[in-house]
Amino acid sequence: MTHPAANALPALRLDARGQAQVDLHQVFGLALPLFVNSSIQMVLNLTDTWFIGKLSTNAMAAMGACYYLIFVFFLLLGGVGMGVQTLVAQHFGAGRQRAAAHATWSGVWGALLTTPLFILAAWWGPLLLAQFGLKPEVLALAQGFWVPRMLGGSISALLFSLSSFFNGIGQPRYTLWIMLLVAVSNALLNQLFIFHWGFGMAGAAIASSLALLLGALAGLWVFLGQRFQVGFATRHTWQPDRIGIRQVFALGIPTGLFPAMDVIGLALFQMMQVQLNPIDGAATQIVMMLTSVSYMPAIGIALTGTTLVGQSIGAGDKAWAMRCARVIITLAVVYMSVVGIGLALAGSWLMPRFAPPHDPQSQAVIQLGQDLLWIAAGYQLFDALNLSSAFCLRGAGDVRIPTVLLLLLSWLLFLPLCHALTFPPGGGWVSGLPQWGWGARGGWTAALVYTTALGCALWWRWHSRAWQKIDLFHS
Repeated sequence: MTHPAANALPALRLDARGQAQVDLHQVFGLALPLFVNSSIQMVLNLTDTWFIGKLSTNAMAAMGACYYLIFVFFLLLGGVGMGVQTLVAQHFGAGRQRAAAHATWSGVWGALLTTPLFILAAWWGPLLLAQFGLKPEVLALAQGFWVPRMLGGSISALLFSLSSFFNGIGQPRYTLWIMLLVAVSNALLNQLFIFHWGFGMAGAAIASSLALLLGALAGLWVFLGQRFQVGFATRHTWQPDRIGIRQVFALGIPTGLFPAMDVIGLALFQMMQVQLNPIDGAATQIVMMLTSVSYMPAIGIALTGTTLVGQSIGAGDKAWAMRCARVIITLAVVYMSVVGIGLALAGSWLMPRFAPPHDPQSQAVIQLGQDLLWIAAGYQLFDALNLSSAFCLRGAGDVRIPTVLLLLLSWLLFLPLCHALTFPPGGGWVSGLPQWGWGARGGWTAALVYTTALGCALWWRWHSRAWQKIDLFHS
């Protein structure tokens, strides 16, 4: 008996008995470009870390102090672009190609509307960083990195919107080529601005913003090309309308808020390590970037879940969305678990590649970083549950309750525990909490506890099937 939606559902094949099965070949065909694309994002992180690591331990600590804090603003303000993928996937699954293109344009207009907010954040950032008690030399470097990086925020949101279109219609290879352009441009511009033209830390931020601009221009050129004009009328659906822009903000803001709240916790976690001393701050930053080898490609797997779930719901089969998500969650867990252990085993070889050369503190950074990689390996399994479950929920438009769960666990569990485990008595930010003084090892232990709780909570939310009651277009 033929499945009733056999021609519409994504990643579907019929076995010899006519029973519907998830086609792993199609899943891998969609996941591989997204996986590689997210791996390029990881290369961008490691590239910036490698270049800045050539400057000094203080420069690496400064990057650790502001790197994730910057991305909080990128996610909060630029989340408008992230919400586009859900809308595009559901429109495409329902056969509404023009509506998919119009949703993308709404994301583009929404991204441009965030420009004044990013300019304000660029101006306000140095004042914010000054509140964290950083050493003067570290503070000056962090402030120099902040302003030019923040000025590229709306460009990042624009690139999010265009990438979300390609990913939502199941054509992530275009996102892959665009991000390859960004990665190569970023490396070349880093060399020019940091060393050749002597901009130092600020040069790394300028290079990243310019590389994103090149990627956004390339994405717009492809989006407006003849292929997508014929299939989606991309040149004729550009007119801004209040309803469309409000819809991408209504979905995009909570979509961006979810990772932003997670990143706020990570930013404060890193800030604690930097304030403790530059060694703990530098080791934490390097390990964070190394573990991106695990979580950034896994985001590509998770994004596949957003597309498959969204397209399945658009085609009217929420049970099929459940089956696709089961495959995605399994793939993410296996990948992150294996890579997390591999990174820990290779720690003695990897850490020296990123520690500042000829710096008297380098050996201490290397030794601490090797220990932290083993703690980080422990939470990869649950981080995979977190990412894959969250992105599948995003495909269904279920973003509010997961965000509340994350907020509660981050602010009531992770940050208090991190503060207690990191700082010695009398050395913390607030009084009234126990202070056990484990340093960066304590902070990473708190991260392990938090990620375990969050991963289990989001996995439970997906299996509760509450998302099946959501209707984005008739609510």
